[in-house]
Amino acid sequence: MAYRNLLVDIAGGIATVTVNRPDTLNALNALTIDELSSCFDSLYHDAAARVVIVTGAGDRAFVAGADIKELANMSGPQAQQLACRGQALMTKIEQLGKPVIAAVNGFALGGGCELALACHFRYAAENARLGLPETGLGLIPGYGGTQRLPRLVGKGRAAELILTGTHLTAAQALAMGLVNMVLPQEELLSETREAATAIASKSAVSIGLALQAIVEGLEMPLGEGCRHEAALFGVCGGTRDATEGCTAFLEKRKPDFEDR
Repeated sequence: MAYRNLLVDIAGGIATVTVNRPDTLNALNALTIDELSSCFDSLYHDAAARVVIVTGAGDRAFVAGADIKELANMSGPQAQQLACRGQALMTKIEQLGKPVIAAVNGFALGGGCELALACHFRYAAENARLGLPETGLGLIPGYGGTQRLPRLVGKGRAAELILTGTHLTAAQALAMGLVNMVLPQEELLSETREAATAIASKSAVSIGLALQAIVEGLEMPLGEGCRHEAALFGVCGGTRDATEGCTAFLEKRKPDFEDR
């Protein structure tokens, strides 16, 4: 499918989705949100896409934020509707059932930071800047940032970042666990693809069930989450891939997974 604001490439089990609006620092306007939603619907059903990388065009911005021109004259109901659309996209990414990795290659502010937060983990270039500066516009984060950021870095740090609108450097984001790794710009995509390739080599069944346990378990008390994990472990243990994986280990060979 052709998109106006996205570039999509699938090779070697890895889908790379690039937000392609460099003239606006890849800002998330309504069309881009809709295209990302359609794109992830397609990737959900595409067996060739085992892992997804999300990044931005150029070397200045991942996604610099929402398109302020669209926000300037919105009514309250229109703003709520936009927030619901953005939240639906972020939830779709988080619950894709396939790993989604953010390659943060520059500014990831506002909606761009929320997009990165919806991914399952994040690698950042040294020039990356991350933050939720919406309060400086008389707004609040609306695409899930007030909910995902506290779950990732803790309530106090999240409150400080959201209320002050601070832009974090990549090193600061790494120190608080907002990103997993910081890399030189020229190594970012190759290192992200290396991680994606390692994941793609594993059973898609076990990867999907592991993600389900992580994402759903975070919304549960510990005991309930552990019971949920045990149930999913049971599902996984009954698969042909589990038999193949354990047999291959005992036979000291590489497993040949069927994703079944």
